[in-house]
Amino acid sequence: MGQELTEDLASKGLTDEDIIHIPGMSSQWVRLANGAKAHYVVSGDTGPAVILLHGGIVGSSGTAGWRFMAPFLGANGLRVYCPDQPGFGWSDTGPAGLAYSNMGTLGHTQFINDFADALCLDSFYLGGNSMGMGNTVQYAIQHPERVKGMFLVAGGFGNIVDADRRVPPADGKWTPNTSYATIPFDGTAESMVALMLGIIHKAGMVWPSLATMRTKSALRQTESTKTRNEATQRNATDPNIQQKISMKGRFTELTIPGVYLYGLQDVLSPVENGFNQEDVGFDHIQFFYPDECGHQGQTDQPEMFNQVALEFFTTGKISWKTAQWAGVSRRIPIKGALVEEPEGGFPAPEPAFHDQFKREFKVAK
Repeated sequence: MGQELTEDLASKGLTDEDIIHIPGMSSQWVRLANGAKAHYVVSGDTGPAVILLHGGIVGSSGTAGWRFMAPFLGANGLRVYCPDQPGFGWSDTGPAGLAYSNMGTLGHTQFINDFADALCLDSFYLGGNSMGMGNTVQYAIQHPERVKGMFLVAGGFGNIVDADRRVPPADGKWTPNTSYATIPFDGTAESMVALMLGIIHKAGMVWPSLATMRTKSALRQTESTKTRNEATQRNATDPNIQQKISMKGRFTELTIPGVYLYGLQDVLSPVENGFNQEDVGFDHIQFFYPDECGHQGQTDQPEMFNQVALEFFTTGKISWKTAQWAGVSRRIPIKGALVEEPEGGFPAPEPAFHDQFKREFKVAK
C-alpha cells in the first residue's frame, strides 16, 4: 500500500555539498530578509505547498528527516520544501544565521516565516518531527492565517502537559529499550550512529552515508548548537519569554486541522507522552499510534507515513483503510472530520486497545 520503496544504491552517495543524493530531491538556496542564506531541499513543482521541518538531534537536516516522504509527495502533485533549520545542515553559520539560534524556538518560528516569505508562500501546509513538530505548533499559534493544516510526528506541545507527567524511557511500557539513554555526540560517526538508533526503530534505515552526512553537518554547526542550547536554557527561566511560547489555553483553541502520528516503539520519548497529550483534548487533531515505529516514524514506516500525508494534504481526510494501517487512536472517539467513516460507523472507543502491542520482554541495546 502506498509507495513501494526499494534499496537504491544511487541514493546513498554524497554530493559535492556533502548531502546524500536522493532521486527526486533538489538542493536549493535562498536569501532571507535578514541577510541569512537558507538551504533547503525541494521535491515537486506543482500543487499545494508543504513545508516539512526536521527534528533536533545534532546532525539533523531537511534531507535526513524527509528523504523518503518529500520525493513521494513531490511525485504525487505536491510542492514540498524541507529547510535546514537554524543550527542544522547547511544553515547559515554567520551572524545573521546565529541570530535565529540565539532566540531559541522563537528564532526558529521567525525563520519559518522568513523562509516562507522568501519563497512567496502566502499559505501552506506545515509539518514537523520532534523539534520540528514543536516549531510547527509554535508557528501555528503565531501565524494561524498562513497554515492550512498540520502534519505532526512524535513531538510535544510545550507546557500543555504538566512536566511531572512526562514519562521517561525507563517507564515506557511499549518501548523495546527501557535502558535507553541519550549518548553525547563526540564528533565521530560511531557516536552519530548511536544517536540515530535512539530515534530510528529500524536499524537498517541507518545508512553509513547518512551517518557521514550527519556527522559533517554536526561538526559544521558546533557554534550554532552551543548558541541554540544556551538560548533554550535562557528561555526556560525567563517568565517573559515563557508568556510568548506558552501553549496552555492557546493551541487547543485553534481550528487548524491536523494529524499526529506517534510511534508505539518510541524510545526517546515513550508513547505514553503521546497519550498524555491526546488526553488534553483536541477538536482539530486526530492521533495515530503506528506499530513497529520509533521517534522518527517517517523513516521507520515510510510507506505508511507517506500515504497518511498524501491523503491529508490532498483530501483533508484519511481513508479508513489507511487509518487502520496507521494505528488510528481508539482511546477516544475518532474524529469524522479527519477520518473517513467506515460502513457501519466507527468502532466504539477502547482505551486498552493498544495494550495488545506492549512488549513482553525488554531488550537493551
